[in-house]
Amino acid sequence: MKNEKTLILGLGNVLLQDEGIGVHTLKELEKMQWPTGVDLLDGGTGGFVLLPLFQEYGRLIIIDATLSSEPQGTVKVIKPRYARDYPKSLSTHELGLKDMIESSILLGNSPEIFLVTVSINPQQQMSMELTEDIRAKIPEVIETVREQVYNRPAED
Repeated sequence: MKNEKTLILGLGNVLLQDEGIGVHTLKELEKMQWPTGVDLLDGGTGGFVLLPLFQEYGRLIIIDATLSSEPQGTVKVIKPRYARDYPKSLSTHELGLKDMIESSILLGNSPEIFLVTVSINPQQQMSMELTEDIRAKIPEVIETVREQVYNRPAED
């Protein structure tokens, strides 16, 4: 039987301004009610320490910054199946996420993954505060996450 539990995972380095969008958004999501079977976790800069979550949950909704060619503040949902499906340049923990995906595939226990990305400027200041432009995107990111939880797409 497929695991129906969902994890909403906020990633990012909160010391590098907009790079922390995933964690900042997660703090807002924690103030909301979620259905049974939906958990939230601040994954920080993550890496392989998060790999066990790939076995514990049937779905992961990951919120993270990306250094894409999209305009700053662009919010997108990607459903990666392999590491190559990720944006060319994720934030400072790019290798950890890609390696986790590949490892979970090799272990034969890869959950359904939705990556909610926010494009940021590659030049980040040392600050625990988001820029105004990126902070203003938090409601859109929250709505995007809610859509993934409540309007679950049909199975492929």
